[in-house]
Amino acid sequence: MKLSIYVLLFTFLLFCCSSKDEEIIIKEPIVEENIYFPPINSNSWETKAISDLNWNENQLPPLLDFLEEKNTKSFMILHNGKIVVEEYFNTHTASSNWYWASAGKTLTVTVAGIAEDKGLISLNNKVSDYLNTGWTSAPLEKENLITCKHLLSMSSGLDDSLGDDVSASNLKYIADAGKRWAYHNVYVKMQEVVASAAKRTWNNYFNLNLKNKIGMSGAWIRLNDLNVYWSNTRSMVRFGLLISAKGKWENTQIISEKFITEATNTSQNINNAYGYLWWLNGKENYHLPNTQIQFNGALIPNAPADMFCALGKNDQKIYIVPSKKLVIVRMGESAEDANFALSNFDNELWGKMNAIFD
Repeated sequence: MKLSIYVLLFTFLLFCCSSKDEEIIIKEPIVEENIYFPPINSNSWETKAISDLNWNENQLPPLLDFLEEKNTKSFMILHNGKIVVEEYFNTHTASSNWYWASAGKTLTVTVAGIAEDKGLISLNNKVSDYLNTGWTSAPLEKENLITCKHLLSMSSGLDDSLGDDVSASNLKYIADAGKRWAYHNVYVKMQEVVASAAKRTWNNYFNLNLKNKIGMSGAWIRLNDLNVYWSNTRSMVRFGLLISAKGKWENTQIISEKFITEATNTSQNINNAYGYLWWLNGKENYHLPNTQIQFNGALIPNAPADMFCALGKNDQKIYIVPSKKLVIVRMGESAEDANFALSNFDNELWGKMNAIFD
């Protein structure tokens, strides 16, 4: 009995002594930084220092040297909306315009998404519902298989070997819609679909519903059979910021988060690395333009697996990395050889950037 009392007393004293010496630590809650949006119709844009992010600032000069050597005209990195890096090369300036090439395809799908959000179109509808039959030279039963979604996922089944001309006589059947993935200028018919449904010109609908709402500059310019967007670099990065913010600009939802999610995930079962005109990293395999070959592995091995991107001819780039809150833009001439969308430059560039981020 006495032994039990002594044990209890000893335990009580031990607890009291230890509780007096023990420091009580109250952790402050982590405050999540809100995404920053630059004001409309203004050149002001908040910045953030590399040192604030604990990145390796010593690796910035090698990156900039590499970019200049690779015929870059402009390069920007945003973190959570704020500018961390903004550089111009080879006589290019902040006010200079440059072409987006196929990176501008993502403008088309975004505006199509806005039109669907407003109930003007449905991606599941036949293209002929908006353009009438005979917009291709395919047999009618084959033409009627092609939906708006097939245009945006590059799976129309129309012959991609006949060039960029999208007149009916040049849009010939090669496979049923959804059975073949091929990079094809026929996607531009979505601009006609939106214009027809909205009863406005494409340029007018684009300006009212996207460009003006996020403060972009620039214009669509016809180059033979192509409709190409030109703008300054900040306008390109504004668009990337909108997409990285899941379609929201400040307090306004420009395009639904649901549509952004759909557009930036695999859109068909042939090319895993392709959404609706967006390229997707981190998939087990991918296809490239102008080939039916399947390549194994990630699209850009050095880049984060959750990255998705807009890729244009001669290395026009918008990289968006949700996990790192990054939007990265590169404009310029071809880094090496002329290319349609993807080149070795992408992987090399990400190797250089990783040296800064890690």
